[in-house]
Amino acid sequence: MVEHTSPFLAVKALETHIIGTLGALDVFSLPAPECKVVQALKNELVDTRLDIRDYELSETREEQLKKARDAKRRLEHVRALILAASEYNVFGAADVAQLAAWVEHISENVR
Repeated sequence: MVEHTSPFLAVKALETHIIGTLGALDVFSLPAPECKVVQALKNELVDTRLDIRDYELSETREEQLKKARDAKRRLEHVRALILAASEYNVFGAADVAQLAAWVEHISENVR
């Protein structure tokens, strides 16, 4: 986990870590429900990174607050997808705990 960095760099590191883990899977050979969760997680990570980028580049406080709400909502969805993926043994219990803490850390730094 990236402790002392911007939310954007932290979410980028999270995305790289998760995509690297998922890269070891042959997505197309997975059962349909598992493939759907993995694809959704990948897509949500990209969207979350973009939301946090927009949050950091906001020009007004009002825009920043809106982008922060959007990013936090996406981070919660990422956390839910990590849990869903763990039901298919994509992530182990220790991975889920680490990734959930990472997501929480990013969410706390988006204000």
